[in-house]
Amino acid sequence: MKLPLPASLASASARSTFAWLILRVLLSALVAAHGWARLIAGGVPPFGEFLNAQGFPAGFYFAALVTGIEIIGSIFLLLGRFAAPVCAVLAFIYAMGIALVHAQEGWFVVGLGRNGSEYSVLLIVCLLLTGLQHVKSSKEE
Repeated sequence: MKLPLPASLASASARSTFAWLILRVLLSALVAAHGWARLIAGGVPPFGEFLNAQGFPAGFYFAALVTGIEIIGSIFLLLGRFAAPVCAVLAFIYAMGIALVHAQEGWFVVGLGRNGSEYSVLLIVCLLLTGLQHVKSSKEE
């Protein structure tokens, strides 16, 4: 399909770069919203209690660490700094969220289910692919 595009997006490479930038910015916003919402709503202590109940030692500190990683990591991701390791850590956190919470609720977040895994899976895949875009091969260095 041919669309009229601005000159800055005329090449496939330019469109690809732009698309990855938009995805990275969107992921940054979603991750930031997750961390900030928990912090502002006072959700860190209940999250810590949940982690304690799951057998994690020092659940509050794990909850605070996850929240901090989401808030600070989203800034690094937005800036494209340390994107690969930040994406890997966030993907691991959300995979743990699936294992601990969302898998038992099923697949769907809304509609045919509630609080399921689908959104987390989408975030994980987007994070891993975005991180992959920031890995330098030995030939690029």
